[in-house]
Amino acid sequence: MINFACVYYGDKYTFPYVSNLYNMVERNLTLPYRFICFTDNTVIHKQRIFKDKNIEYKQFKRHDFEGWFNKLQLFSKQSELDGDTLYMDLDVVIMKNINELATIGESKNFVGMNDFNPTSGLFNSSIMRFNNKYHNIIWEDYLKRKTEFSSMHGDQEIISSLIKKHEDTISFPDSWTQSYKWLNRNGDRYHISKQTYEQDPNAKVCVFHGSPNPHDSTQEWVQKLWK
Repeated sequence: MINFACVYYGDKYTFPYVSNLYNMVERNLTLPYRFICFTDNTVIHKQRIFKDKNIEYKQFKRHDFEGWFNKLQLFSKQSELDGDTLYMDLDVVIMKNINELATIGESKNFVGMNDFNPTSGLFNSSIMRFNNKYHNIIWEDYLKRKTEFSSMHGDQEIISSLIKKHEDTISFPDSWTQSYKWLNRNGDRYHISKQTYEQDPNAKVCVFHGSPNPHDSTQEWVQKLWK
């Protein structure tokens, strides 16, 4: 049994983003798993919407983080994520079976997704695989050095700086993921007038980092898969 986790904090996304992610995981992850949604949304917690779906709703223990910085709390022992966890952001489209993303490496390996801009040297935190038996060091080191990290612009900068130096850190094969805006990681950023949004037939997951979001897409392949 593995954990599949997502974070739904703030009001950037609507309820269908949780429901659609669950549906995509249900279709494309054939291993036993728990689907865990960390959220501060009181409607989900109180009314348990999507009652037809096997989703566990939790709140993080600390409430002094904003938006996606709450992702750092995934690595806290208080999140009670026991065993191996595959994490994905809400704004992804799963295109084919993701068993390999859930099982790559060993439990001691932190697995990150290389950023789509190859010059950044960062992991893109949209997809991660980790085990808190080994990787709660991210949370512990962050708390010790929180002031030092205050100038960083995103959670992925912090996560990358804390985990990439460890010898047990590996990357997902680049071919498993694609950017909706950047088809590959060759360093050529599309001009907005040349963005064609084609599907990479080799990729398992498409990441919508920034704008547009999946619900904005008019591409037939996105509309077919994001539901």
